[in-house]
Amino acid sequence: MYRVAVIGATGYAGQELVRILARHPRVTLTMATGAQATSTPRRLPALARLWDGEVQPLHLSQVAPAADVAFLALPEAASADVAPALLSAGMRVVDLSGAFRLRDHAARTRWYPATPAMPNGTAYGLTEFERKAIASARLVANPGCYPTASLLGLLPLAQAALIAPESDIIIDAKSGISGSGKAPSDRTHFSENHGSVAAYGAFGHRHTPEMEQALGRGVTFVPHLVPLDRGILTSSYVRLVPGTTAIQVAEAFEQAYAKAPFVRLTGNELPEIKHVAWSNFCDIGWKVDEPGGRAVVISVIDNLLKGAAGSAVQNFNVMHGLDEQAGLR
Repeated sequence: MYRVAVIGATGYAGQELVRILARHPRVTLTMATGAQATSTPRRLPALARLWDGEVQPLHLSQVAPAADVAFLALPEAASADVAPALLSAGMRVVDLSGAFRLRDHAARTRWYPATPAMPNGTAYGLTEFERKAIASARLVANPGCYPTASLLGLLPLAQAALIAPESDIIIDAKSGISGSGKAPSDRTHFSENHGSVAAYGAFGHRHTPEMEQALGRGVTFVPHLVPLDRGILTSSYVRLVPGTTAIQVAEAFEQAYAKAPFVRLTGNELPEIKHVAWSNFCDIGWKVDEPGGRAVVISVIDNLLKGAAGSAVQNFNVMHGLDEQAGLR
């Protein structure tokens, strides 16, 4: 049994972590805290009888004696301070913020200025493509929700060299309101979102460099907020190397995910958010225009599970040599 702490347990992703870990067969959830030392102790009514503990204020000195592994569901500036302290105490850490996702110092300085350096033993946590690095990592930087959906849809084509070198990569993404976090704002107000769809962050979203880092090339990324509680749908548009067939595209996906328990390929049957809500699955479908040399890839996830807490637990399992599906089935 592994002793586990969840730091930042009152946010949407933090509560999902508590819900999963409380039922994980190899975990003892020894501690759940708020984001600050001044946080008010509270219970989580939605988790009654799954976990009846109390979320306590965060006191870092109490974490390492109580747990072997910490999940951080904190804002990136807070994670940038907390993660190194826990690593120094000998813990392993899975961080759900963006603080440690970008390897390039200049990019990190721009998008996550609270993180001046990357700790040794840091791995990027896109499980399906980084298992070896994750297995030995001291710190796993869990991917963002948009990059998870987008990269799972695009990396098989990129790694099979099927995307034309001169092709633009255009990612049009739709996210439910919980993707904006729990702190209320004008953008997330019910009366602003109900019955509407809004684009935001064009050419200025912090998940763009994360996707570019993984793909090794530029992308045009436009996210949209839609009036759903949870879920992400990404539509990615690429031009293919001349002569690429629909069979080659299908083979690239099948080879990439032959041993991926949480990726379901739907081929020409394009997936929907409802198919993955409340699960750790990513469903991927595609259409290929052979005469035009174009492909459209549709990928869907639950932003709080495969896009956050679920993939974090998946990474925890890989870190400890456990069944990748433990606690998530």
